[in-house]
Amino acid sequence: MIPLAHGEIGAGEDWTGVVGILAVAALGAAYGRGVQELWTRRGVGVVLPGWRVAAFGAGLLILLSAQQGPIHEASERSLAGHMTQHMILMLVAGPLLAAGSASLPLVVAAPRRLRRALGRLRAAAASRWLRRPLNTALIAAGLHTGVLWFWHLPVPYRWVEENELVHGFEHLTLVSAAWFLWSTLVGSRAARLSPPVGFLLLFATGMPAAALGAVLTLAPAPIYAAEFLAGPDPLADQQLAGLIMWVPMDVVMLIAAIVLFLRWITALERRTPGERDMRPEHGRSGTEEVAV
Repeated sequence: MIPLAHGEIGAGEDWTGVVGILAVAALGAAYGRGVQELWTRRGVGVVLPGWRVAAFGAGLLILLSAQQGPIHEASERSLAGHMTQHMILMLVAGPLLAAGSASLPLVVAAPRRLRRALGRLRAAAASRWLRRPLNTALIAAGLHTGVLWFWHLPVPYRWVEENELVHGFEHLTLVSAAWFLWSTLVGSRAARLSPPVGFLLLFATGMPAAALGAVLTLAPAPIYAAEFLAGPDPLADQQLAGLIMWVPMDVVMLIAAIVLFLRWITALERRTPGERDMRPEHGRSGTEEVAV
């Protein structure tokens, strides 16, 4: 029997964990059904490339592994373990799920009545405004920042530690916010931002996340109640948690920003002819005209 913040391992079945597993399994089944329909109608990999399907599957596996086993047990023992779990959900599972471009397969797999309702909703003016990539990205960035900060404030964190239902809802919102944000960067072409705008979005989203990590790391005293911090030095546990948020979040967003910047430069070079290639042609043409 291992005492934990949310109960005891081996004390009984964690019903919220079972619900989470069933939800992930249902999501995977619906996505797989949609992919099968698309590939049957249009051909394998034509509408939805295989690498996107693999990314979505990997995202589901990461989501399950973060909710069970050693990662889950570590999250129950300390704030640093809890933060590690959150970063796995937001920086690994979220981007992979977003890369899966799940909207089309899930719509295809939905019942006919639901598809019709979604079609009517999609045709609404508010929906058309929301589907504009920049508007979607601004909302996604706001949600990502709000969700991240909210759940790491002292009072909401206490709710999470004391109630399994709130804990499960916390993870749902963290993954959903990350999935939504990264879908504007690595999702389908129609929903994706242009590289320069995506670069700015990552910068704008990464700054508040880094600020939260800095607050936890540099605070002179524990922000959370002592019973939610591990070890003989509660402040050290909080500082380690802050670093776990601060460094990986910055690194992942920096790498993504660099990739977007390089894509932007490459696209500019493809659209703009090089001056070096043009000068000899003009030079030869001018010489020939003088010779004539």
